[in-house]
Amino acid sequence: MTQAATLPDPERDPFGALEREIRVLVRRAASTAAQTALRVHPELEASAYPLLAHIHMHPGTRASDLAAHFGVGRATVSRQLSRLADLGLIHREVDPDDTRGQLITLTPDGEARFGAARDGRVDAFRHALAEWDEQDVATLAVLLRRYSDDWVRWRDSHDR
Repeated sequence: MTQAATLPDPERDPFGALEREIRVLVRRAASTAAQTALRVHPELEASAYPLLAHIHMHPGTRASDLAAHFGVGRATVSRQLSRLADLGLIHREVDPDDTRGQLITLTPDGEARFGAARDGRVDAFRHALAEWDEQDVATLAVLLRRYSDDWVRWRDSHDR
């Protein structure tokens, strides 16, 4: 019988502790992604919710921008966008500045469905972290954004 490893001590091994917490966070997020997608539409794939969120925040975005933002290929994004269009969640129109591209927005139904799912997630966070001080929640949000921005900046500078 093997003995379980002890958790990395954040004081003595901050990067080991961070790796473990990010790994667990990503795993837990992945396990709830399908549930979130189902709140948007019963036929939506889990990976599509972040696309909807980005389109919601950046209406008129292009598929190439989505591919770059998420670090995936254009073909992958194209397939996902086709599915979102088939479900009536997004609208695509020709970019007047570059007719080879399309500007992507959420349809009114897509906005309503995305908003309801997002509000459900926010409510779940509010309940799960009810014992937290709101300033701690704000600090966590700021630090996660900083982590994400710095990680992407580092990744992009080392992909070449």
